[in-house]
Amino acid sequence: MEYKINFIWDNEASVWVATSDDIPGLVLESGSFDALLERVRIAAPELISLNNTQNEPLILSFVSERRERIAL
Repeated sequence: MEYKINFIWDNEASVWVATSDDIPGLVLESGSFDALLERVRIAAPELISLNNTQNEPLILSFVSERRERIAL
């Protein structure tokens, strides 16, 4: 089964935030995109197994978004 995970940059807090509508309870943050990716790779299977009794391969799909305002 495929699970979509959203990575959004929080400009005010200067952190990446990971959330997912597909994985209840998944909310993580980190100042580093790569560090957050590793944390999600560990936490997502654990949360999925707590919420799901099926034992099937997992596909994690990562979607990232970062917006910045610049002056001309």
